[in-house]
Amino acid sequence: MKLSDFDFDLPEELIATRPARPRTASRLLVVQPDQMTDAHVGDLPGWLRPGDRLVLNDTKVIPGRLFGTRTRPGQAPGEGVAQIEVTLLSPDGAGLWHAMAKPLRKLKEGDQIVFSDALSARFEGRDDDQAILRFNCEGDAFDAAIEAAGKMPLPPYIAAKRAADAQDNEDYQTVFAERTGAVAAPTASLHFDAELLAKIEAMGVGLTRVTLHVGAGTFLPVKVDDIADHKMHAEWGEVTKEAADQINATKAAGGRVIPVGTTALRLIETAAQATGAMTPWVGATDIFITPGFKFQVADGLMTNFHLPKSTLMMLVSALMGTDRIRQVYDHAIQSRYRFFSYGDSSLLLP
Repeated sequence: MKLSDFDFDLPEELIATRPARPRTASRLLVVQPDQMTDAHVGDLPGWLRPGDRLVLNDTKVIPGRLFGTRTRPGQAPGEGVAQIEVTLLSPDGAGLWHAMAKPLRKLKEGDQIVFSDALSARFEGRDDDQAILRFNCEGDAFDAAIEAAGKMPLPPYIAAKRAADAQDNEDYQTVFAERTGAVAAPTASLHFDAELLAKIEAMGVGLTRVTLHVGAGTFLPVKVDDIADHKMHAEWGEVTKEAADQINATKAAGGRVIPVGTTALRLIETAAQATGAMTPWVGATDIFITPGFKFQVADGLMTNFHLPKSTLMMLVSALMGTDRIRQVYDHAIQSRYRFFSYGDSSLLLP
């Protein structure tokens, strides 16, 4: 298939720069094979059935956008100084971080970048167009220093319109965020509050948590005309035995498994690819879901409205069919739904 098959014209004013308040006030477009219904996220329990199961991604976004000053060992004060902006991408497990650094050309091996009294990093070199950094602390000390010095790494289409502020520390984090490691939020989950989750559980719908640390690659544009040539970014995830058992029990009992967000969907489908059933799984996934993909686990999906020509447009087209998704997005634009990370949501039930 061609990249142009997943393109559409989006009016600029439909790109949301702030979320709805309260969270559950966001609009929800419920899509079934034969009808579309305009609703709100607070109406979600009315579209679920006892015995269904929602799969939630409990990753926690780190405020990984940092502004620092480069210094060079051995140079006099004031010499060799430059302002550097860093956006963390992923840890390598050995104490190093891959990051985007601007301007990268002003860094050479051994440079120190000071972000705050408690946080600094040594530039260890580059991997293609990414910087490799070693921070001066790790563990809880690193988390605390990042929390104090960093800003939320808002998506490019929001950051281009306004700077991140203190409100984003709350808005760009799910209410069930637990495991630190994402540099972008699982945005469909931003619509939930504790009251809605409790209401859903009380009606007999199960809630299962999995973890996929969303990377900045989720925003990378597809640059090839033939989508089969696109190389997907990899992200670390885990499905525990408890989570796999819960999902398998729901399927066996005839309930629907509905991931909240494309990240949760990609993870559970990765875990099920080898056997066709849910199994415990941990590792990096670069699964690329396009039309023709055979879904093993997901019976539906709650997801926001995505960027034109993105891998996420390809994923929802795989779930609902390319023609149906065109109808869905035409309706969403005509009905003035708000798009992207802070925008409205949809419940896709193929």
